[in-house]
Amino acid sequence: MTKITRNKKPIRLSDIVDHAILILGGLLMLFPVYLAFTTTSHDNITLSREGLQFGFGDQMGHNFYAAMFEKGGFSEQIDGTTMLMNSLILGIGFAVGKIVLSMAAAYAIVYFRLRFATFAFWVIFTTILLPLEVRILPSYEVVTGLGMANTYGGLIVPLLASATGTFFFRQFFLSVPEELVEAARIDGAGPGKFFIDILVPLSRTMIAAIFIIMFVYGWNQYLWPTLITTDEGLFTLVRGIKQITQSIYEGNQIPEYGQAWALAIIAMLPPVVIVIFFQSWFVKGLVESEK
Repeated sequence: MTKITRNKKPIRLSDIVDHAILILGGLLMLFPVYLAFTTTSHDNITLSREGLQFGFGDQMGHNFYAAMFEKGGFSEQIDGTTMLMNSLILGIGFAVGKIVLSMAAAYAIVYFRLRFATFAFWVIFTTILLPLEVRILPSYEVVTGLGMANTYGGLIVPLLASATGTFFFRQFFLSVPEELVEAARIDGAGPGKFFIDILVPLSRTMIAAIFIIMFVYGWNQYLWPTLITTDEGLFTLVRGIKQITQSIYEGNQIPEYGQAWALAIIAMLPPVVIVIFFQSWFVKGLVESEK
């Protein structure tokens, strides 16, 4: 009976080095997360006296409960649950609004025989060079002039003006076969029906990819919510992390570092969950946009 031998692939030194670098990089990225969990588990007196903690304590449950459900801030009327809802409204509202505007603009540029469609696209594309931080003062003047300060509309609408989503959807629409457009036209599908019944289902992976990018971008906003909201009921988690310690400082009390670190951990979770859930669609959407 012949014995079948399998040739084992030799382990090369370069493979060991590559994997070691990847593992070290992963540990380096995870270390701040570990530090956040360990620091959250200690009381405020210990954190104020000794700073960051590398070992676990026994106050993690208390700090998370206090961060989410105990009222705080200058007015003592806001808690982590309210800030979490505000952040979700900002992130989801910004992502959905961005997708709707971007798809509409890309659809008009690609499928409508506009005389200056290419020029209009490049004008829109140049807004990438003008992020919100550059135009923040005129944006603030316009929003306050319209009476949209301390509103969800004031938080979301000024962030929508950029060309990132329009660029990706335009590239995707250009990859749609022309035969599909002709077939829809022969079947009597109008512009609206073609857009809703054909382009939107075809764009599901692209929509998922853009949603992830825009949700994370809107979720992490700090400067604009800080500028446009003075009502604590509209504070987001990213702003609340700073506010929860600032209000205590001004009250000459021990800063609630444990609650602040708990909010920081909670603020990390929704973007991570979104990315993990839509990971395959995210990669597929970006690959399709490059075809």
